[in-house]
Amino acid sequence: MKIAPIYRLPWSAAEIFAFVNGYFLPWNLAFMGLATVYWVYLTPDLETLATLSPGWVLLLLGRNALAVLIFFGAMELRLYVLRKQGNQFKYNHRWPSENKSDVFMFKSQTIDGAIRTFTTGVPIWTAYEVMILWCYANGIGAWSSLSAHPVWFVLLWLAVPIWHEFHFYCIHRPLHWPWFYKHIHSVHHNSVNPSPWSSLSMHPVEQLLFFSSSLLYLLVPAHPLFALYHLQLSGLGSIVGHIGFDKIVLGDEKLMDTHTYNHYLHHKYFEVNYGDGTVPLDKIFGTYHDGTAASDAVLEQRMKRRRDKMAARG
Repeated sequence: MKIAPIYRLPWSAAEIFAFVNGYFLPWNLAFMGLATVYWVYLTPDLETLATLSPGWVLLLLGRNALAVLIFFGAMELRLYVLRKQGNQFKYNHRWPSENKSDVFMFKSQTIDGAIRTFTTGVPIWTAYEVMILWCYANGIGAWSSLSAHPVWFVLLWLAVPIWHEFHFYCIHRPLHWPWFYKHIHSVHHNSVNPSPWSSLSMHPVEQLLFFSSSLLYLLVPAHPLFALYHLQLSGLGSIVGHIGFDKIVLGDEKLMDTHTYNHYLHHKYFEVNYGDGTVPLDKIFGTYHDGTAASDAVLEQRMKRRRDKMAARG
């Protein structure tokens, strides 16, 4: 694995083109498309949004829950229940369903993840969406339109995944500090061998922090469509990193790259790859792991220094 080619000299046109292609396809373009459908067809009008009421709040909760059920459920069914491609391109040859553990509700990683997703994950996601749309309807925030700021809106669309990753790194790194890890983040890391329902399997505090990146749109000129896109990227997009397969086999000769390896290595080694690779903060702060033996050696030396320091403290 390599960091994004824009940070590596000399630049290679072919590598940059491949990176840009992967930046949008398949995930980000799909999430923007879904957000557009949500905004046009499944979001109430401004008059309705201006007043909080159970009807439209439950509508948003229902559509988000249904999207998660279909998307996560389809991945789980195809790859982990029916095992359509067996272990082909799977990082860890073991199957979560065959490794019961008391750290999970009902000793099942899948059931535990699904319960945490629907009882707190999707409701917290929806709460942010409700608040942002209510603010928009009531003129709270720096809202604008595409016609007023066309160049800025294009740049914002390009920057949404970058902001999401930067924010993710900033909340994720502190969650590995001992107290926060023990009481909050360990819930997510119970999934050492992640699968689709691990994606939003987090402590509610972590879910609150995770979706808080969407508050950006109350501070910068934006349109609610960007907030919906961002929340899709965060909610449904959390599966990127937890699929557990490097590629999905779509036919005899067609493969889809999942872009999952970076975050899989984080679940495997815990103390590496706090970001997802587009923003090179891990490279800057010495926590980058590219999946090679050389990175294993660097990690071991870093852990040894930490153990020595703790031992010296007594």
